[in-house]
Amino acid sequence: MSDKFILAHDLGTTGNKASLFNNAGEALASSFFGYDTEFAQVNWAEQNPEDWWQAVCVSTKELLSQARVSENDIACITFSGQMMGCVAVDAKARALRNAIIWADMRAEEEAEFLIEKAGWEETYRITGHRASSSYSGAKILWIRNNQPDLFSQAHKFIHAKDFIVARLTGNFVTDYSDASGMNLYDLKKKDWSDQILAAIELDRDRLPDLHASTDVVGEVLPRVAEEVGLAPGTPVVIGGGDGSCAAVGAGVVRQGSAYNYIGSSSWIGIATSEPILDPKMRTFTWAHLVPDMFSPTGTMQAAGGSYQWVRNVVCEPEMLAAEKLDLDSYELMNMQVEGSPPGANDLLFFPYLLGERSPRWNPNARGVYFGLTMQHTRRDIIRATLEGITLNLKVILDAFEEQGANIEAMRVIGGGAQGSVWRRIMADIYEKPIVRPALLAEATSMGAALAGGIGVGIFPDFNFAETLTPIVDEIHPNPELQPLYDRLYSIFNQAYEAFEPLYKALAE
Repeated sequence: MSDKFILAHDLGTTGNKASLFNNAGEALASSFFGYDTEFAQVNWAEQNPEDWWQAVCVSTKELLSQARVSENDIACITFSGQMMGCVAVDAKARALRNAIIWADMRAEEEAEFLIEKAGWEETYRITGHRASSSYSGAKILWIRNNQPDLFSQAHKFIHAKDFIVARLTGNFVTDYSDASGMNLYDLKKKDWSDQILAAIELDRDRLPDLHASTDVVGEVLPRVAEEVGLAPGTPVVIGGGDGSCAAVGAGVVRQGSAYNYIGSSSWIGIATSEPILDPKMRTFTWAHLVPDMFSPTGTMQAAGGSYQWVRNVVCEPEMLAAEKLDLDSYELMNMQVEGSPPGANDLLFFPYLLGERSPRWNPNARGVYFGLTMQHTRRDIIRATLEGITLNLKVILDAFEEQGANIEAMRVIGGGAQGSVWRRIMADIYEKPIVRPALLAEATSMGAALAGGIGVGIFPDFNFAETLTPIVDEIHPNPELQPLYDRLYSIFNQAYEAFEPLYKALAE
């Protein structure tokens, strides 16, 4: 196939990244268009869907111009998008209000209602997720309870990428991975859960039609083609939620393969043929982009965010030196880490600066440096921060392995994957090889592009992801450090249990 290109849009929280891939899967160019989030009240987070549309239109035109590619050479347009949101739209795909995005936690009463009606454990068993105000189901119920007139006007409740697809094609659809972030989807049946919908009295006609991520769900309509900068009739492939797209972009497409994304937050995700339902509900499970596979995941709140915090509060010398030397301040911090021994001289950091999701599920949890003495240095504090984040991620890893997952190595992507110091700490604490694929920041866009390319026959299947993401670096654990980190990990978990009632008392 000659000179056909895949246009992938990644609708994130801070903006939309448009990426252009050729038919060999190579990323040729990218363009970013930012947009704002409104925080009108505590625990509220909203975005204007029209900003998303503008971002897609502007970044598409900018990208094609930058790459000198004709609109007629686009084989398909496809999407990755922020998950767990709620966009109320009319029958013409016009937003009736701002989108309530994933970070919005206002629907606590509605989440409790879902738990009461559908059951705490039953909801987890069916959907693979705890019932929570984080998910779309509770957000839809909040609109029903608080804006009943608008609720009655709504034709569908959809996600960010689905809103763009509806504008492009006139069709109201979503894919299995995005649906799996709603607390309304039956993972095993690959359908909306009649049991949960009946319990909360929500009509399935209010929800989009379900599709595989590789499905061509329509074509670019003539009435929007000029506005978006594409030829009428360009195939539109639905793509997937950003978490599941990241898994594909990391090359995690076979049973038991795993990856660790390190950004402001961090998660560990694996590929499995069955959902992993943890009896303690420490982890959750998305539908994978790969047909009939799943992506069990555990997410912590403040990973790179904790390292950024310690940089801003403790590492002014590194920040000033980096500015003078035109270096990355994190590189200088990593050099300091190497001046502290593994275990940071028995200093432990608890990375709960934003409360915690998986594995602790404790919004009252707070950050702690435990074991400080007069002998500790800034180097110890910096190392302890990285080790504490990694010990916390090991709790997620252990939850998977306790349920039978066999994880032989961990792929690492995201900004935090760039530093070899942190990857070495991961190898020693996880007791597994840490491998770095060629793509780090582009993994999510690559996952969407693969779905699009498969959908229009450019790529054979998702196994092609392994070809597109070759391993460029591998770090093996040092067995001599295993007793040290086993001891610290035990203390880490015991200390958290001791802190737990104190966190609650502090919050009161």
